[in-house]
Amino acid sequence: MDHSLLEQLKQIVGDGGYRDQTDVDPRNYNDWMGARAVAPVLLLRPGNTDQISQILKACHEAGQPIAPQGGMTGLVSAAAPLEGEIALCFDRMKQVLEVDPFTSTMTVEAGVELQTIQEKADEHGLLFPLDLGARGSCTIGGNLSTNAGGNRVIRYGMTRDLVVGVEAVLADGTIINGLHKLRKNNTGYDLKQLFIGSEGTLGIITRAVLKLSPKPNSQSVAFCGIENFDKVAQLLVHAQSTLGANLSAFEVLWRNTYQLIDEKVPHVNVPLATDYPFYVLIESMGTNNEKDADLFVESLGLASEQGLVADVVIADTDNKISSLWAVRDGAAEVMGIGYMHAYDVSLNIADMGYFGEEVEKRLRARWPDAVMGLFGHIGDGNVHIIINVGPDTKSLHLEIDEIIYQLIRELDGSVSAEHGIGMMKKQFLPYSKSEAEIALMKALKQAMDPDGILNPGRIF
Repeated sequence: MDHSLLEQLKQIVGDGGYRDQTDVDPRNYNDWMGARAVAPVLLLRPGNTDQISQILKACHEAGQPIAPQGGMTGLVSAAAPLEGEIALCFDRMKQVLEVDPFTSTMTVEAGVELQTIQEKADEHGLLFPLDLGARGSCTIGGNLSTNAGGNRVIRYGMTRDLVVGVEAVLADGTIINGLHKLRKNNTGYDLKQLFIGSEGTLGIITRAVLKLSPKPNSQSVAFCGIENFDKVAQLLVHAQSTLGANLSAFEVLWRNTYQLIDEKVPHVNVPLATDYPFYVLIESMGTNNEKDADLFVESLGLASEQGLVADVVIADTDNKISSLWAVRDGAAEVMGIGYMHAYDVSLNIADMGYFGEEVEKRLRARWPDAVMGLFGHIGDGNVHIIINVGPDTKSLHLEIDEIIYQLIRELDGSVSAEHGIGMMKKQFLPYSKSEAEIALMKALKQAMDPDGILNPGRIF
């Protein structure tokens, strides 16, 4: 490592703007997936976009690789630094710069936590609908760089659908300022989409203008027991047609996951018997409390009359709504089994019933005693799998990967629905992208970061 470069970078950020290798907090290099833990050569904590521009210009000239970091909550090993890399974190760029009620936008720096953005929108009678379990620690910069999904994609879309404009810095330090509030801006290439979802490999997002929505004043939640996946799919179509735009979540638990939550998540009380093959959480959010509640009950009544729902619990208070959502969130809190490896895939809803049966069949052929569960945001085609095959689960993950992703390949699905590619999935990228698509992605990378200093080794 060039000592003069390190001193130059320290001068750019000033005292308090960096940590030497021996002084870096482990949270800035520990990988949530347990894949590696390499302390960065230097941790930089810039305070503004201009400093980031100077940092990248210097690193570009020196050929020094750099790993941008958000809240370090990702699940594909994209943010933890590799050997010899400098880490760049945003914990000094946490300002909410403006809330504009007339354009329904919020302008923020990349280091602002998602929960802070949600709360700030709420204070203004508005809603930022992106919602993840890591809301208290993940940052909007990380959400943007991974195009995060979450619980309400069925109604509001992925993160890329919730952004009006971004400011980003290219590998050579060039600042691309796209911080406009214009909902209609049809002036050639939509450059912000190059940075959203690119996992910090094409540029570093520094600020963003976020799209806010009217704050719903009604919320209804039901938890249903369903007899087979065909009825789950029919219930989704029924909910979409009867609830319309009010349908905000359609979350499904396979029985294996529901039973794990009942047995292994002490703080959650399951609302229905544990012998239904599938469980569905349906949420409606609207602007007319009384009419919306009646519409919700009517929709579920019709579903029951049509035989789509075998059993149902409807929450009529905030506490009951929270307790039903706690069941769904409990899928990520299964304890007492050992390390649970997590998967995040996407496929056509019509294939999900077969996928659930076939993936368990193939996995059990190799590990008969595996503990596994399936669940997900089925309304938008996203399934999660958690699995433990024994004490060697971590070291066996590539073998598990191959079984799951081969089935996804057969079904023309995606090996990553909402977590990105990072280090964990890059060898399986060809399972979901053609040679021509990957060649174009690499051409973009070469054009925008010719020396490969931005998050090298991720995605490709």
